[in-house]
Amino acid sequence: MDNHPVDNSPDRPLNGRTVLVTGGTRGVGAGIARAFVEAGAHVLTCARKPPEDPVEGTEFSALDLRDPDAVREFFAALPRLDVLVNNAGGAPYRPLVDAEAERHARIIELNLLAPLTASLAAYEHLRRAGGSVVMIGSVSGSRPSPGSAAYGAAKAGLENLARSMAVEWAPDIRVNTLVVGMVRTESSHLHYGGEDAIAAVSRTVPLGRLADPSDVGAAAVFLASPAAAYISGASLLVHGGGERPAFLDAATANKETRKET
Repeated sequence: MDNHPVDNSPDRPLNGRTVLVTGGTRGVGAGIARAFVEAGAHVLTCARKPPEDPVEGTEFSALDLRDPDAVREFFAALPRLDVLVNNAGGAPYRPLVDAEAERHARIIELNLLAPLTASLAAYEHLRRAGGSVVMIGSVSGSRPSPGSAAYGAAKAGLENLARSMAVEWAPDIRVNTLVVGMVRTESSHLHYGGEDAIAAVSRTVPLGRLADPSDVGAAAVFLASPAAAYISGASLLVHGGGERPAFLDAATANKETRKET
């Protein structure tokens, strides 16, 4: 604990804090971990497999977040924890009827139950530190998610869980959610296709691009920092303005048709 004294420098607002980013080895998680390193934190990451390209300045531990006993053992061994970022999650594209309920339940286990398990295991550390939890949610939790229905349901539950935790654990621990939209990562082509497809998808976002992992990281650092000291139970949208409503394009097309006739 004494190895990381707290120093609230405005340029490095999390100096001295110890932060754990679950799934912090690639994609969005790596972007979050990198942002916390830049903010001065002592950053731990965990995932089932070691990273191929470790984020400089982080310490990695192998951990299966779906194993409650292993999770409790891992957190019990930590000397200190100020911030928990529940980022680990995800889901393959899978229409509901293409798999048995048990397969979909595994998605819910990873995206909802695992963050609950980790948060409970981290509770005493966070309470002593006056720390915070940042849930990494998704816009899929508030809109239909065909092909990833179980994932969307889990993310909806995660956001609600965070709001309840914020009330139960106040005033000792703040709990907030980042509701994340489309992010460009090393695996974006698996979701959207090649460069032309990614460019087309980007045009559906009001800000004209997909998020970079660093955008999500900056928002996570803000919610964990003293600048957000009075923010708890909140859901911060990180989605570039969301999606242009489909009816607007339909209405415009209809207007042009009327002009021609």
